[in-house]
Amino acid sequence: MQIVYSPAHEKHQPKTFIRRGAVVANPEVAARAATLLAAVRDAGHAIVAPDDFGPGPREAVHGKAYLDFLATIHDGWQRLAGAAEEVIPNIHPGRHMSRRPVGLAGLVGYHTADTACPIGAGTWEAAVASAHVATHAASLVLGGARAAYGLCRPPGHHAYADMAGGFCFLNNTAIAAQRLRGKHARVAVLDVDVHHGNGTQGIFYERPDVLFVSLHADPSDYYPFFVGYADERGAGAGLGANLNLPLAPGSGDREVLVALDTALAAIAEFAPDALVVSLGFDASEHDPLGVLKVTSAGFAAMARRIAGAGLPTVLIQEGGYMSAVLGRNLAEFIAAFETR
Repeated sequence: MQIVYSPAHEKHQPKTFIRRGAVVANPEVAARAATLLAAVRDAGHAIVAPDDFGPGPREAVHGKAYLDFLATIHDGWQRLAGAAEEVIPNIHPGRHMSRRPVGLAGLVGYHTADTACPIGAGTWEAAVASAHVATHAASLVLGGARAAYGLCRPPGHHAYADMAGGFCFLNNTAIAAQRLRGKHARVAVLDVDVHHGNGTQGIFYERPDVLFVSLHADPSDYYPFFVGYADERGAGAGLGANLNLPLAPGSGDREVLVALDTALAAIAEFAPDALVVSLGFDASEHDPLGVLKVTSAGFAAMARRIAGAGLPTVLIQEGGYMSAVLGRNLAEFIAAFETR
């Protein structure tokens, strides 16, 4: 399988993460990508650099005001008196406020869902490169590859069309899906990250041409908390094109595979021309942020089932944080996918 990778992700070096009120080291570190890259390289996969596709793919998913914000906010922030090195919000609109302000402090709150996406000097460049990785992987599949893997960092599935969140800035999965839509009438997105792909759901929620299916930990006491429930089925023309399969904390291989079978049945009924997988390994039993208990063998079993759908498939890296089995989980997933 071709692995698309850009070292530009290293320019994004987030330092701050607020967890339960405590400021701790940010777990979305460059070593994640290095670990994943080493695993696929050691397995003998071809590593390719992404082309520069220009702004078109990201503009097809994200609004101009939001993209301009991401591109310029760090420079503007540094000119504020007393500002920190990283751009981090201290206010959000909440449920009863919706006006877009002009001041930078207000704009940061308007365009970020939480404090888990600090913006540093190299964040925009890294996010753009990550979107190019996703676009290139989708282009390989459009060109005839059975599957391709985009080693995207920063990840993307929590990013809405106009809002960053949960370590994510540009929605790589949505960008890949929209790229596929340029050729295919119907595309499915399958999100297997431990966290619900709220940004991806939001982007496609009213569209009938992209099915979004997510299996994830129950959000009633887990990020993203406010979305990801089973009764969210889409809206307007997209009603019925959204399926959430929340899992109880502690669920392991058996429960996850049952949910995956349900997801794949829904995808088969939708009859898409291509599939994008938001591939998170934070459902691992060893992940420091996860609450599910998927084993390496479980990820391999998931891969075989997904490959069995027989669809041209773009794999987009989402979560999965530093543990002794992170690289192994990816290597075994791809090996199982290819041998199906």
